[in-house]
Amino acid sequence: MIKNIIFDFGDVFINLDKPATVNRLTEINGKFTVSDKMDQMNKFYEKGLVSTSEFVSFYMSIFPKISKNTLIDAWNAIILDLPENRIEFLEKLSKENNYRLFLLSNTNALHIDHVIKNIGAERFNRFKNCFEQFYLSHEINFRKPDLDIYKFVLNENNLKPEETLFIDDVEENTTAAASLNIITWNLKPGVDEVTTLLEQTFLL
Repeated sequence: MIKNIIFDFGDVFINLDKPATVNRLTEINGKFTVSDKMDQMNKFYEKGLVSTSEFVSFYMSIFPKISKNTLIDAWNAIILDLPENRIEFLEKLSKENNYRLFLLSNTNALHIDHVIKNIGAERFNRFKNCFEQFYLSHEINFRKPDLDIYKFVLNENNLKPEETLFIDDVEENTTAAASLNIITWNLKPGVDEVTTLLEQTFLL
C-alpha cells in the first residue's frame, strides 16, 4: 500500500523546454557541442558544489562575446509555465492527507529563482506548501539518479521503499529508484499527466 509520494518538479508539474538553452546559445554564438567539462560543471552546479558566480564565469570563458545577462537568460530559457490545474490538483491531494507528499528535484539556484520570478512568489508558495519536505538538489548536495539521493530522502523521513511512489519524467531516475524497491511512475510529458495520478493502477 502506497503511503508516500515523491514528485519530481520539471516536466511533472512545471513545463520545460529542455533543448532551449542549447538552441538559444546556438542562435547567439553559433553551433556548439556540450563538452564533458560543461556537463560536469552543470552537475556540480545542480549539486551545489559550485556557486552561481563560478558557474557563470565558467560559461562566460567559453562564450566570451555573450553578456552575463544574455547567458543567464539562455540558461533560464528551459523554464516554462506551471499550469494552475496542477497546483489545484496538488492542493487537493495535500488537503485530503491520504499520502505524505515530497518534492525531489534536480535544479539549481538560477533556475529556482527564475521559477519564482516567472510564476510569482504567491503561486510558488502555494505549490511548495503542499509538501512535507521540499528537496532541491543544490541545497542537499545530491542529484538524481545517484542512489544516495533516494536513500537520503527515505532515511530522513523514515519511509519504507515498498510504501513509497516516486514520479519522474526521466527514465534513468525512475530506474535508479526502482533498484531500491521504490515504486515508480516514469511520467512521459505530453502523454501522461500528473493530475491523473489517482486514476493510475498502482494507487487503486
